[in-house]
Amino acid sequence: MRIVSVVGARPQFVKLAPVAAACRAAGVEHVIVHTGQHYDALLSDVFFSALHIPEPDVQLGIGSGSHGEQTGAMLAALEPVLRSQDPDWVLVYGDTNSTLAAALAAVKLHLPVAHLEAGLRSFNRRMPEEHNRVLTDHAADLLLAPTQVAASHLAREGLAERTVVVGDVMTDVVHQVAGAVSGADVLERLGVQAGGFSVATLHRAENTDDAGRLAAIVDGLTAVDHPVLLLAHPRLRAKADEHGVVLGSGGVRVLDPLGYPDLVALVSQARGVITDSGGLQKEAFELRVPCTTVRTETEWVETVELGWNVLVGPGEIAAAATRARPEDTDAAPYGDGHAAQRVVEVLAERAGRRG
Repeated sequence: MRIVSVVGARPQFVKLAPVAAACRAAGVEHVIVHTGQHYDALLSDVFFSALHIPEPDVQLGIGSGSHGEQTGAMLAALEPVLRSQDPDWVLVYGDTNSTLAAALAAVKLHLPVAHLEAGLRSFNRRMPEEHNRVLTDHAADLLLAPTQVAASHLAREGLAERTVVVGDVMTDVVHQVAGAVSGADVLERLGVQAGGFSVATLHRAENTDDAGRLAAIVDGLTAVDHPVLLLAHPRLRAKADEHGVVLGSGGVRVLDPLGYPDLVALVSQARGVITDSGGLQKEAFELRVPCTTVRTETEWVETVELGWNVLVGPGEIAAAATRARPEDTDAAPYGDGHAAQRVVEVLAERAGRRG
């Protein structure tokens, strides 16, 4: 069996790591295509090396652009690659432009498509990620859902027959990495004390592209009563410069994004997380670190229902980030850490069958 994985952005590299390992263990031929959606070495190459992912077999180098430009360029570049590989499955990950472009290129070539992390819904149609995930789910032949909630969304859309719940592959990664890293090392390097700081990230257009909202969020971070380490994506820095917003004021310390092992190590030692990232919400929950999400909705509703995540506006950040720690829970809505193995097993079982 030959699987072609198409990835292009940091969350997809994290999801790719356990799938690549599971393919190796099962003796499956696995071809990795990197679209280049995230082309900065800090957001791409470092994740491959840190997570022991094989070097991509194909580098498309698409780079940045508007949604239409980027998706169109990927679609054109992927078509000859997928045709030449003729895989049993094209495996697409998550909800980026790379996801949609790969799914569309594959179905046009009549190649079977499997969507990993299928069925997530924010029900916010203004989000480009929502467009990407819904369109990909309806195009794909096999929907690999991380949770029962995701599977129920797919069933309501008439896609139950294509759906298999496999668990969440990022859960595989976060626990493997957490068991192999030392929180003390990253704390010493950054000069912070365990439990005495929060980790923050911001990247969604709804939070960064409006000058007033970005300024209000930064004011909210500044009002937190303990140090906040803001891991600033290059796009966030650029938008802050464009809007004249100073990111590093008060107790907010601006840092470059971290490699994934360092990120897990840092979050595991934090008092809390403040973010608009879907992946980091879930990682915080798996590490049992309270999360404050600067959004009006989340795809990972289990984190909210279990009390480990709250959704806030800019003016509510400080209060949420200083709230009491929730009660401990043994709940495991995202699986048992063996999702990638099940993904490969399901793909092997269904190779040659579509729909």
